[in-house]
Amino acid sequence: MQETTLGVAIITRNAAARLAECLQAVAFADQIVVIDGGSTDGTADIARAHGARVIEQIDWPGFGPQKNRALEALSTSWILSIDADEIVSPELAASIRATLSAPTADVYAVDRLSSFCGHWIHHSGWYPDWIPRLFKRGAARFSDDLVHERLVFDTPAERLTGKLMHYSYEDFEGVLRKLDAYSTAGAQQRHAAGKRGSFGKALGRGAWAFVRTYLLRRGFLDGRAGFMIAVFNAGTVYYRFLKLARLTEKARR
Repeated sequence: MQETTLGVAIITRNAAARLAECLQAVAFADQIVVIDGGSTDGTADIARAHGARVIEQIDWPGFGPQKNRALEALSTSWILSIDADEIVSPELAASIRATLSAPTADVYAVDRLSSFCGHWIHHSGWYPDWIPRLFKRGAARFSDDLVHERLVFDTPAERLTGKLMHYSYEDFEGVLRKLDAYSTAGAQQRHAAGKRGSFGKALGRGAWAFVRTYLLRRGFLDGRAGFMIAVFNAGTVYYRFLKLARLTEKARR
């Protein structure tokens, strides 16, 4: 019978802020692989100092393909995929260890709780947020999406106990950086799929994103942070379709 081993897969780029805490929380794993996309803030040194194997891959293929590189670099029988701004709580760590001692499924989902500029979000479409992250080798793989990648698998996922604490947006500057990056990647992905954008579509989709987040998903219950998230979602969608329209125009020329 094959020995049960756990590997942790992480991708990074200038992720020094939370990386040490992230790695300390998964120190119980047998292997940790960090695929770094050209960090300049000491991310790679922090990873090595915490026992991780660092592989530099500066040719950015998108989130999905980069995460698959991390999976392929591991040789363990089980894999936990997390981001550098996610912290495995002690309860979740205990649940992972107990589950791997007698697994009853090939894929497990974790209960992720995310923060926005210092506020933990319990609505706005952000929570509850059960995401599959622990899986048996060969049972799952990330989609090849440039952004908003998802784990692809065939069998039902069971749930683990404990929280995965996600420090997604530390400050307002980070919010603006991600708005620009996500809208650009989203436009490129849609353009590659043959879709088109326009000012009218950008305005309509952006407005709907705000209404859906703030009203339908009860973002108003998250207070000021909920309003900011609704504006962020609206802005991301608005600029995504404006950038898509520009890509469409350039292709026509």
